[in-house]
Amino acid sequence: MGLGAPLAAGGRGVTGWSDVAIWGIIVALGIGTWLVRFSFLGLIGDRALPPWLLRHLRYTPVAVIPALLAPLIVWPPATGGQTEPARLIAAIVCIVVGLWTRSLVGSIVAGMGTLYAVQGLL
Repeated sequence: MGLGAPLAAGGRGVTGWSDVAIWGIIVALGIGTWLVRFSFLGLIGDRALPPWLLRHLRYTPVAVIPALLAPLIVWPPATGGQTEPARLIAAIVCIVVGLWTRSLVGSIVAGMGTLYAVQGLL
């Protein structure tokens, strides 16, 4: 059954996209991703980057990881976007343990343990 055919479960309708369109989108996104990566690795991969750029790139993980995790903590999809106290408490414990021990694994284990313990209590 193609992607454009009606869905089997309850016949909820068609996707509105043909198989060719879906594959065209997938190929275009793949080429776009490859071009973005090639622009950094292929074109400037063998050149030394300026010190100011290296200084700014050091902070990329520190900025990206909280940006990815904060919405999952404050508006988790598992609760329909409603803030859950267990997740907030676990995040606070994770941050405190990470700052106190400087251990990534320790903070992850403490956060997970706190999340499961608080969810079990609530």
